[in-house]
Amino acid sequence: MQDPQRFNIRAWLLWTAGFLSFPIAGIAAEAVVGRIDDAGSALVGGLVAGAVIGTGQWLVARRLLDAQTWIPATAVAMGVGLLVGAWVVGYGTSLGELALMGFITGIPLGAAQAYLLRGRVASAWAWGVAVPLLWALGWTVTTAAGIDVERQYAVFGALGAITFMALSGVLLDRLRAAAPSAQPGPPTALA
Repeated sequence: MQDPQRFNIRAWLLWTAGFLSFPIAGIAAEAVVGRIDDAGSALVGGLVAGAVIGTGQWLVARRLLDAQTWIPATAVAMGVGLLVGAWVVGYGTSLGELALMGFITGIPLGAAQAYLLRGRVASAWAWGVAVPLLWALGWTVTTAAGIDVERQYAVFGALGAITFMALSGVLLDRLRAAAPSAQPGPPTALA
């Protein structure tokens, strides 16, 4: 029997592999709206990217997440967050602007997802606090890596996505392990 308090490396690796949804989300958003350079493109680009990312996260954590709520909530929250975040920074692409845009985008995203995680993990509010910080970090890593962010993408690149998913996966595992319903039993992945 696996101790439910022990770090679940298999679940973490699977969650981290969900980073692949981010480049797909970026390509899909770019195909639909092009650059994120006005309110309409930010809202629609965020909705498209959020739907793809939410689907990717659900695919790697199906036992924890409900597709009927997680995917649409992630899409709407990212659409609203990107709309506000991109507007606040004037659609700029400097490191500081993208980190701030990411932080703002992460606020409704983290809040919506934390709401959906309540009852499934301990201290779901911690997810809501962490996502804006991790979303800002995703943009920071992408920008620092020299990615052509001046093309005004809807979401950060693969390096930022790996960073986001790996760190959020650690948090998700710890929140899951601390949940009162975590009982000894066979090892289970988040999927």
